[in-house]
Amino acid sequence: MNDSATLRPEEDARSQILALCAPLPSEWLPLDDALGRVLAEDVTAQRTLPPWDNSAMDGYAVRSADLGGPLPVRLDVGETLYAGGTPQRPLVAGVCARIMTGAPLPEGADAVVMRERTRPAVRGGADQVDVLEAARPGQFVRPQGEDAREGQLLLARGTPLGIPELGLLWAQGRQAVPVARAPRVAILSTGDELCHADEPPNGRIVDTNAPSLALAVRRAGGVPTLLGIARDTRDAVAAALSGLEGFDVVLTSAGVSVGERDYVKEVLAALGVEQHFWRVAIKPGKPLLVGRRGATLFFGLPGNPTSSLVTFELFVRPALRRLLGHSQVAPGRVPGRLEGRLTKPAGLAHFVRVTAAWREGNLWARPLATQTSGVLRSAAAATHLLHFPREASSLSEGDTVELLPLSWVA
Repeated sequence: MNDSATLRPEEDARSQILALCAPLPSEWLPLDDALGRVLAEDVTAQRTLPPWDNSAMDGYAVRSADLGGPLPVRLDVGETLYAGGTPQRPLVAGVCARIMTGAPLPEGADAVVMRERTRPAVRGGADQVDVLEAARPGQFVRPQGEDAREGQLLLARGTPLGIPELGLLWAQGRQAVPVARAPRVAILSTGDELCHADEPPNGRIVDTNAPSLALAVRRAGGVPTLLGIARDTRDAVAAALSGLEGFDVVLTSAGVSVGERDYVKEVLAALGVEQHFWRVAIKPGKPLLVGRRGATLFFGLPGNPTSSLVTFELFVRPALRRLLGHSQVAPGRVPGRLEGRLTKPAGLAHFVRVTAAWREGNLWARPLATQTSGVLRSAAAATHLLHFPREASSLSEGDTVELLPLSWVA
């Protein structure tokens, strides 16, 4: 039976998930630990930077008005200025200052001439230089306050803290910064067929979902806690999912479909988790469950390894980014071109694993040979997910497509 018409579209599912999320309370972190986090408060500049006009080049600080006549113009060199030093005398007509990059301009100077555009004075004194070109006011000058002015907004709340942003904060003398607290995420695998990597298999398979999801959580900025493996009984699943109030997000893997031993959905309801929706119109990843109890958000992810990673990318990672205070949370999409041909029944949006490479000005996406959701090898080889819209049934060679860069790619 085709029930795709009753399933929640991907965009609607993500919008409903994000409506359940708000940035977490703030904490103060040393700047060294704040890379990738998001500002929880506006930051105002406490220092004007640079604190004075300074040179962007090695050369000569000049009065541009002195260079308005026929070239070259011979000027007296009044002093030599280095970064960290202080000018000792103002420039007067006919006088320049030898200056190094970063050194403050002397009073009266309004431009810098590169050293390469000068030469030692011909038959002149050692303290004279011939300037070979005119200079406009402000040439090669870094003006006072170009980077920041005391009292002005430096970085707004919600700004992701990359390396340049942290550099701005260090330059202000800051040592710590307020950011949204990192989400605490509990991760549970379910299934009688699973074992840990250090256990003898005895006919079972190693659980890769929980450790893979933990890495994905950490890369997204969360703090993962592994809860282990729950066996396929109602009591085992209930015991594993009880007492998780300290977590912001709980991820379960498997047990949310319609199998006789799929107990996660039933157990969450018995534990007071309000179910917001179940099943999404996508492949892989259709049996996604989303609910909330108090402030804790629950995701019941599919058990197949690639389905688990794809649903994390489409739904969990945006939720974690919202909890961290990011304003741009939806998976990014870039245009590309299809290499080959794809077909499917209309009804479900497919997220096809592809490798994409630039060729002749376009990003060409080649679908991987296998798209089965139980095979991790294709997830390992993929660089992007290709969005095959739910209403479409075929895509042809060269068609324009939407590509989602994968955050799990190293």
